[in-house]
Amino acid sequence: MALTRVSLSSSTRLLPSPLLQFFLRPFSSATSPLGSSRRRSSPIAAAFSQASQSPHAVRHGQVTEAPMPKSRRPWRPTCLYYTQGKCTMMNDAMHLDKFSHNLMMDLPVNASAADKVKPQKLDYLLILDLEGKVEILEFPVVMIDAQSMEFIDSFHRFVRPTAMNEQRITEYIEGKYGKFGVDRVWNDTAILFKEVLQEFEDWIGNHNLWKKEQQGSLKSAAFVTCGNWDLKTKVPEQCKVSNIKLPNYFMEWINLKDIYLNFYCRRATGMITMMRQLQMPTVGSHHLGIDDSKNIARVVQRMLADGAMMQITAKRQSATGDVKFLFEDRIR
Repeated sequence: MALTRVSLSSSTRLLPSPLLQFFLRPFSSATSPLGSSRRRSSPIAAAFSQASQSPHAVRHGQVTEAPMPKSRRPWRPTCLYYTQGKCTMMNDAMHLDKFSHNLMMDLPVNASAADKVKPQKLDYLLILDLEGKVEILEFPVVMIDAQSMEFIDSFHRFVRPTAMNEQRITEYIEGKYGKFGVDRVWNDTAILFKEVLQEFEDWIGNHNLWKKEQQGSLKSAAFVTCGNWDLKTKVPEQCKVSNIKLPNYFMEWINLKDIYLNFYCRRATGMITMMRQLQMPTVGSHHLGIDDSKNIARVVQRMLADGAMMQITAKRQSATGDVKFLFEDRIR
């Protein structure tokens, strides 16, 4: 494999998880570090305690720490307020010293890696990993170049449920994000799913991947999900709850599990299994959507470097129609 690896020596210092990397930055962004999967009490809370004057207070949670190479500046947690476009401390030197506002660091590419990538039919891959079983709570997308494997941009929004009362929302968010110490930033930044899609459409439009006036599918790009659930099941369900038509750009996608099965000739039930089989350490907190999206993006990078072809694996016939699966050998 040609991707940059982080060697974990005895002198490597463990640092806060990318969880916090996402604690403060604008609507779309770019940041990411490689690391190990060891956990402890949230180092983010410690960072915030030293800057208690900040309005961005955080609860203690369990996070995965990410060691960085000695040649780089020590890893810093990403500001999740920044990923939501609500960081108000961009002129505060102490804040900028404690929190990263650059998501690119988590997805480095070795200079020779692109030489091993086979020509791809798609220009860009949009890695999506939704969170929320009852309703969608988090909508994170990591965009990488399909040929160079380089990180291009990211879109990240927390989503406020449409059909729940406030008490149920509070219980739901406390149960989902309280353990990560992210419930405060969720409550401060979450918006309705309809608004999330409006912002997302502006984002893909700005990257020339979609034209609002044409209302069509993505141009030279495709979503990559770890399973069919996100776009086969959850997005259509959420569109119904939110009383909106399923957008055409959600009609096809790449299920990475199927690509993985056909390329490596072995099954992987999920992201963690893939990373274990590929001997890749996870970064951040599992089931925090933006962290999972970054980890899935790292698997995609690895597979591209190994020579895999990323191609559409599933297509929906219409907004209300059945899904056609394009691979005979697939994960069911």
